[in-house]
Amino acid sequence: MNVSTILGLPFSRVAGWKQLQQRPLSTPALAWLIVVPMSLLPPLMLYYAGTHYGDDFAPGFADRPWRHITTILFLAELLTFFVMGWLIHSVVNAQAEMSINYHDAYLIAALAPLPLWSSALVLAIPSLLLNALAVLVALGISCSLIYHGLQALCQRRDNDVAAMSATYTIMAAGVLAWGLLMAIVWAY
Repeated sequence: MNVSTILGLPFSRVAGWKQLQQRPLSTPALAWLIVVPMSLLPPLMLYYAGTHYGDDFAPGFADRPWRHITTILFLAELLTFFVMGWLIHSVVNAQAEMSINYHDAYLIAALAPLPLWSSALVLAIPSLLLNALAVLVALGISCSLIYHGLQALCQRRDNDVAAMSATYTIMAAGVLAWGLLMAIVWAY
């Protein structure tokens, strides 16, 4: 699978999804090969921003215990992957029009946060507005990944409304989880 196929995943239900589905990656392999390395990116970049920019980034930003905050954030991200895989499976299979197996649910749970994790690279620039914009764009791409992933990987009766409904439910839970992660960062 090439990079252009991977970059096309959020924009098509056809491009690359079946190839990914046929790869024999177990849930632990997804966790070790995708989730763990990529979920290290936000804590590392947040630690960098917190220790190098200080109050230039946001008032009171320098006085936080970044070692503890980033460790908690990393562990919470790992937990969120496992909860989201279970949630995707439960939400989709609760609908009569669709079904998904655990492997595919965890595949979507591993791929959906990739844009959010990658948006942490913008923390290299000390601009709160630019970082907020990057997160919003990444959130939109994550929503699209979930929607197209459900369309491609679910056994369904050609009902895009069911895929959209499941995506809304999953993203609502995902945004809530993301909000809790950010609350951990700002409240600690």
